[in-house]
Amino acid sequence: MSPHPTVGHIHLRVEELDRSIAFYEMLGFALTQRYGTQAAFLGAGGYHHHIGLNTWDSAGGKAPPPGHTGLYHTAFLCPDRPALAAVLQRVLDGGVTLTGAADHGVSEAVYFSDPDGNGVEIYRDRPQEDWPRDAQGQLEMLNRPLDLPALLAEIPTDAS
Repeated sequence: MSPHPTVGHIHLRVEELDRSIAFYEMLGFALTQRYGTQAAFLGAGGYHHHIGLNTWDSAGGKAPPPGHTGLYHTAFLCPDRPALAAVLQRVLDGGVTLTGAADHGVSEAVYFSDPDGNGVEIYRDRPQEDWPRDAQGQLEMLNRPLDLPALLAEIPTDAS
């Protein structure tokens, strides 16, 4: 076990539980436990939960307006480029509007918002030996446009 902390899960206040469950299931998370209309937990790969959702203080609430502090986005790591492409296709098929897509050199990322206005990033990392570096060997992340048609062309034929 690593002696360093890692991100274990996120827990979001949401307006309406079923809508948020459906959204995060579209990304590939599975419902692991639900407490009526008040809370739900979703995980991937058999993990108890990566995402907690609740309406305890937010049922019927609205997202904070722009210009306020709070969560910028959550980021969900896909294991490889074909998996990222498959999740992206499900997002597009679900009618979600993209807010951005970028090639960061170290990763490829697509951005959008969940039903409550929380920013979401889905991404895949490149192998560390392929990360861009400057002349001194320091990491040099980029912010270039991501070729979405080329990404979507990598969807595995067995993806759903």
